[in-house]
Amino acid sequence: MGAGAVVLKSLFEEQIRFQINHSVSQSQSIYSYPEAEDYIGNYTKESNVSEYLDLIRKCKSSVSIPIIASVNCVSSIEWTNFAQKIQEAGADALELNIFILPSDPKRNSEQNEQVYFDIAMAIIKQVSIPVALKISYYFSSLTNTALKLSWTGIKGMVLFNRFYSPDIDIDKFEVTSSNVLSSPDEISTSLRWVAMLSDRLHCDISASTGVHDGEGVIKQLLAGAKAVQITSCLYKNGTGVIPEMLKFIEAWMDKHGFKTTNDFIGKMSFKEANNPAAYERVQFMKHFAGIE
Repeated sequence: MGAGAVVLKSLFEEQIRFQINHSVSQSQSIYSYPEAEDYIGNYTKESNVSEYLDLIRKCKSSVSIPIIASVNCVSSIEWTNFAQKIQEAGADALELNIFILPSDPKRNSEQNEQVYFDIAMAIIKQVSIPVALKISYYFSSLTNTALKLSWTGIKGMVLFNRFYSPDIDIDKFEVTSSNVLSSPDEISTSLRWVAMLSDRLHCDISASTGVHDGEGVIKQLLAGAKAVQITSCLYKNGTGVIPEMLKFIEAWMDKHGFKTTNDFIGKMSFKEANNPAAYERVQFMKHFAGIE
């Protein structure tokens, strides 16, 4: 189809913990020994991990492009050994899909941010395959934090992870989910920060969220992304969108005389853009944004 690599769905530590708690609660009437509870927890965890490792192996045997594993971490200790298993299973790289909602009033920004560094540095010590961080924009100083994270030895940073969006059913009085798939309108947030950070970080940037066509890919590459991730458009329209995107990109490159993507990657980054101040505007003023 023309994809350069495949990023597998994330394995969520939180989901494994939920399954462990559910299994233990279901078995309490049968098992009354702490050892039994430990056994159930370890079995559930190992089963989930084994299934994911099998997925890596099957994908590696089925395609010739790189397979990138992904894990959603909430602790640094839990996943260091798992990262080694991912490497042994044949993954070409590992994406750490980390997000901590800064909602705990007892934790300050430094404490929240330190978790990212702890996880990244612990896992980098365990594996030799490239490690990338998929982060959010919920930082008190995103540029400063991203720059420091790029010094840890990671090879890439994905901007940004997309969150569960809560909604409320006003008749059932239940919290539900909404906006499960992204829309093209969501590209603006990652586009701004790809452009702002691509000239400053000591690692590559991969753009994510809101890219639904070839034009979106081109925009992110112009902003400075070295790679672009797509997901929602595949769920909506199938894998046929990939060759359509590539065809659009090739036609656009021919139109503007570009031979390779390296000829235009970063051409519209903060450093290279004719009007870099437009990326820093947070209030809409068409004069300063260069919009007529």
